[in-house]
Formats: sequence, C-alpha cells, structure tokens
Amino acid sequence: MRIPTGRPGAVARVQSEGGITGAVKFYQMGDGVLVVADIAGLPQSSPTGFFAFHIHAGTDCGGMHYADTGGHFNPSGALHPVHAGDLPPLLSVDGQAHMAVLTGRFHLSDVLGRTVVIHENPDDFHTQPAGNAGRKLACGVIQPVR
Repeated sequence: MRIPTGRPGAVARVQSEGGITGAVKFYQMGDGVLVVADIAGLPQSSPTGFFAFHIHAGTDCGGMHYADTGGHFNPSGALHPVHAGDLPPLLSVDGQAHMAVLTGRFHLSDVLGRTVVIHENPDDFHTQPAGNAGRKLACGVIQPVR
C-alpha cells in the first residue's frame, strides 16, 4: 500500500506550549484508516526518543495538561493496548517524527472531533489503563477536511 497523496478525510493540527507542532492526517482506506503523523519540536531530552501516541476520547485540548482529552478512545472497553485509540509510538530524530500506520480498530467517522495526544514517555504496552505513557505533551482535535 502507498501513502495517499490526495486530500485526507480528516486532520489534527497538533501543538503545545512547549513548541511541538505538526499534523496527523487520517485517510479512510476500505475497512481501515491510515494514520500519517508529521511532528516537529519533540523534546530532545527523552532518553529513548520514543513518545506514546494515542487517540483520546475527549473532544477538547483544554484543561491543565490537556485534562479535557480524557482517557484513550476505547468504545469496546478493552484492556490496554487493545484500545481503539492505541497507536504505535512516535520515534524522534532531532525532535522530528514521521509515522504511518494502517489500523482496523476504528473508522474515520468514529474519531472525528476526538483528540490526538503525544505523551512524554514511551508506551510500555501493558500497564493499565494507559501504558505508563506519562504526562501529555501535545494535542490536536481531529477535524474533517472539507
């Protein structure tokens, strides 16, 4: 499969007070959704360079430390890391990360208006409920592209 060059169905403009910026694009691909992230300004102080990356249930990036994003998007009530919103981590090189993943855990319409969150730690893929991902560093609301 190739990464589409056309217009995505939705995009989240990610930002933070600490200078993280970027876009996460969503393409409906049959029964799956291709998620393409291009992020800059990630902290270079991370010992591993990995940052947890999730779709959260909340619909707003407000609140102290993005509290309004709520927990992971998890409509089926599954254990972590089988939440619909669990995505592979971002790997930073000099503060930049680029990632593409095809997921069948949701349709584009399921996540419109929800939030994308980048966390300070890598996801350990077993600690409940959120993989010991740590503090929320950046956020963006998933908006339809018209």
